[in-house]
Amino acid sequence: MSGGGGRHRRRIRIALPVGAAAVAAAVAAALLTSSAGATTGFTPKAPARTAVAEPSLAELKQRIAAAMAGDDVPGGTTTRTSFAGDTTTGTSTGTGTVDPKIIGGTTTTITSAPWMAQLWYTDNQGTTDESDDTGFFCGGAVISPTKILTAAHCVKGYDWTAGSAVVTGTSQLPSGGDLHGGTAKGVLRQWYHPDYSSRTLSNDIAVLTLTGPIKATPIRMTTSGDTASYAAGTSAKVYGWGRTSSTSENISETLKTATLPIQSDATCAGYYGADFVKGPMVCAGKPATGSDTGTTSACNGDSGGPLVVNNRIVGVVSWGVTDCVKKGAYSVFTKVSKMVGAAYPRVDDTNLSLDHKADLWVRNASTKTGYEKDSKGTSFGARQSWGNWSGVNVVLQTDLNRDGYQDFVYRVASTGDVYWWRYVPATESWADPKKIFGDWKSRTRIVAPGDVTGDYLADLLSVDSAGALWIYPGKGDGTFGARVKVSSGWNQYNSLRGHGDFSGDGKTDLIARASNGAVYLYKGTGKSGSGAFSTRVKVRTWSSTTYNAFDAVGDVSGDGKADFLARTPGGTLYLYKGTGKATSEIFATRISVGTDFKQYDIFG
Repeated sequence: MSGGGGRHRRRIRIALPVGAAAVAAAVAAALLTSSAGATTGFTPKAPARTAVAEPSLAELKQRIAAAMAGDDVPGGTTTRTSFAGDTTTGTSTGTGTVDPKIIGGTTTTITSAPWMAQLWYTDNQGTTDESDDTGFFCGGAVISPTKILTAAHCVKGYDWTAGSAVVTGTSQLPSGGDLHGGTAKGVLRQWYHPDYSSRTLSNDIAVLTLTGPIKATPIRMTTSGDTASYAAGTSAKVYGWGRTSSTSENISETLKTATLPIQSDATCAGYYGADFVKGPMVCAGKPATGSDTGTTSACNGDSGGPLVVNNRIVGVVSWGVTDCVKKGAYSVFTKVSKMVGAAYPRVDDTNLSLDHKADLWVRNASTKTGYEKDSKGTSFGARQSWGNWSGVNVVLQTDLNRDGYQDFVYRVASTGDVYWWRYVPATESWADPKKIFGDWKSRTRIVAPGDVTGDYLADLLSVDSAGALWIYPGKGDGTFGARVKVSSGWNQYNSLRGHGDFSGDGKTDLIARASNGAVYLYKGTGKSGSGAFSTRVKVRTWSSTTYNAFDAVGDVSGDGKADFLARTPGGTLYLYKGTGKATSEIFATRISVGTDFKQYDIFG
């Protein structure tokens, strides 16, 4: 953005990405055993594993310095064969180069945009030759304590675990090793939309998971049903540290913002033609003038940054014209309402093996031994013992404090007391279990579905003996707000499960089975109380002779959609991959993931 911007000490050029093979790093889970039997009457156990190595501050600063010394483009550059840039006819004129891109902006503070993140990437290719080094910069937004929303072209093809640093909590870029009050973190894992196209820039959205939680205040993504934010003329704000002039490649040392009017799809397509893909894209801004004067636009260095309406992210900076000011051009963004169904599950994708696939926890009915079975996408790996878990009758996998490490909620059978057991990465150990509810013996169902109320904090649900469903709004620290009643009549269901978004709208849902075998989807609304779920939709009929146990642990396959598990009385466990459809087509054709599951009486 131009206007009041300082001159950065080096150039960073960011243009359109080209296709490259995705590089993802899977790391071992950081789980160790602790003992707290004296406080709970039960001693939870977990297998010892290698802890996740978090880069030191010195290493992160070195990465930032190396990224600054680079002069590269995330993904390279793309030349479109039918670039629509003829402002006279508004039709395609042949070949032109487009690149991801604030010009005409004003300086702002991190207080005004506390969720802004700087993404620094470097890779020396394993050689001493500096000529093949890679270094670039992208913007991003904090959407939970460990999650950064950005553009897929900033992520695909790069190993963000090995060579990156994410800086939050400051409006200034680093200088001389000074983070100016900011916090630097490494990246634990990366995800980009599975349908992202480096050729068309469709579905240009990604999420980075940090090595630990940060204190920056998150901003929420908009929902799939949001149409008002995209009405032509709606004022939106874009944020970033990108170029402030079309004639200089220097990016801004301080955070900038600019106000852009949303444009209609027809207007965007009228300028860009087929390059603008209706649905996954939205464009904004007034037509560029052909020079810095009179132009307000996102520009190089703003890639991955947010476009915000009413304190929600509605767009992610994706692409635009070379040098950002070509007459008649607009800035193009990823349309978040179309992407949230896939991106939101990444906010709650904590799992035991710390990859992007939800894992299974089960208990053997006779030995009372707990086991972990890590997902391989369409199957589960060999089981790993968690020791004796004889003292409990409910075990749930969750992440109540949103620190990126999976927690457990369990109920002690003798007392009905419910405990939260969390892993503490700083000490590489499990904290003493914390009692969160007392005497829940009579609760017929307890569910940890994730964020029900739409505040990006994990909640708990329970059904009491009278059949009333209650929401316990999580505060992110193992405590809860006053319970809120949803409705009555929930004892008609012999199974109530949920973990994530089954309908593809970015909101947490529930799956319930009635005594007659009817299976219903309760779509979440992101609200609390009686409006927390939409009217139920029948999606299956599964009698007790078909299946006698269910589980929902999240996205088992890693495709961004919540999945479901169902066990036959004979012991065969089937994976029902989610489709994101809120109809009878909610699940794909079942896949057998094992035949020996009759032995288990608790599914976490």
